[in-house]
Amino acid sequence: MDHKLLVDLITVPLFTGTIGYITNWTGVLMLFETLDFHGFRLPGLKVAFPFFPRRVQVLPIFKDGERLGWQGMVPSRAEKMASLAIDKSLAKVGNISDFYEQLDPDSIAEHFVEVARPAVRGLVDSIMERENPRLWHGLPEFAREYVYKKVEDDLPANAQRINEEFVAHLDDLVDAKAMAIRFLVDNPRLLNDVFKEFGAKELRFMVNFGAYFGYPMGFTLVALLQVLPHWWVLPIGGCILGWVVNYLGITIIFEPVNRTAWVPWKQGLMLKRRPEVIVGYAGIIADHVMTLDNVVDELLHGPRSDRTMMMLDSVMRQTVDDAVGRARFLVRTAVGTEHYERLKGALVPAALEMLPSIAADEKFVAQQRNRIRDFVEVQMTKLSLEDFQDILRGAVKQDEWLLFLHGGILGGLAGFVHLLVFPM
Repeated sequence: MDHKLLVDLITVPLFTGTIGYITNWTGVLMLFETLDFHGFRLPGLKVAFPFFPRRVQVLPIFKDGERLGWQGMVPSRAEKMASLAIDKSLAKVGNISDFYEQLDPDSIAEHFVEVARPAVRGLVDSIMERENPRLWHGLPEFAREYVYKKVEDDLPANAQRINEEFVAHLDDLVDAKAMAIRFLVDNPRLLNDVFKEFGAKELRFMVNFGAYFGYPMGFTLVALLQVLPHWWVLPIGGCILGWVVNYLGITIIFEPVNRTAWVPWKQGLMLKRRPEVIVGYAGIIADHVMTLDNVVDELLHGPRSDRTMMMLDSVMRQTVDDAVGRARFLVRTAVGTEHYERLKGALVPAALEMLPSIAADEKFVAQQRNRIRDFVEVQMTKLSLEDFQDILRGAVKQDEWLLFLHGGILGGLAGFVHLLVFPM
């Protein structure tokens, strides 16, 4: 065996194994890092950018059509990726009413009464001081006590009435998909975690597969050099190898969807551990996305919060009329029609202020979180294998070609580096 062949047998597989590992490691890194765009303004890019093909324009190397740099593939398309994650999973698991039903609306109403009851006196005083202080201070003590007691006694029924209205109109009050997407877009690290949770083990496999496959393929390149002893064999061979390593790594993770004896790995690796993935994903949804405080925040501050206000206004006005009962005419006469209507309207902001307190009790919130987690786990087991595969595959599908190209470029560069270190 001549010296050149011996050097090639030792160094080429080491190069191909190492570059295979680096290729896939950096490829996975490209998916998630960095969270924010880092780059610089490139002179002339703003003029040339509109003429680029659409497939190039959407690459995460561009920002606003005038900056060149990099942002992770998932964070760079946060809205699309979040929409994909929700469409392929959460939207198929259930609508907002299904989730709210799992939170046990009756227990929420009871908890609201427990939280609100101690605040009743302060709430009544605040409203009356603001709307008609002369009347309120002019009432004898027993009359004010009667008002306090009446409000406290009616509190459970009123809380139940508000809760029933929420249940009946929740799909109109809360856009679950928009809420989840907006939350994930505002929290790109959590969005990364969603996809990482699905593919944690598979992503590690993909990185290691680069070395496992690249090293033995190095011996194939050495054999090819014996047939074609030309300098261009290593760069071109490295380019092909880098492309194939990424292609096979992704294919083994996702394909085939159904078990088969035609390939050694039988079924896509991610699909094999479906139960484990479901548990992890359900935890993320229950702990961070479909939470009680997020639903309350969406009701109060979301795009449809005006509908919440209208619904509460209607309920609270009816509540005041029911509480006054037959004495409504006398009360209107005593305080004036305008003051009476303002009094009814003043209850809505008060109710809004108290709603967030529902989510302040950690023990209560933890119970609701467990219910959501169990619900998501049960519902996700009903997803087809195709839908389940699409949840993570969809995150990288559009940019797979970029990962393959990245592998090919690094493989080709490795070939040139080998030529520089070990000339032919």
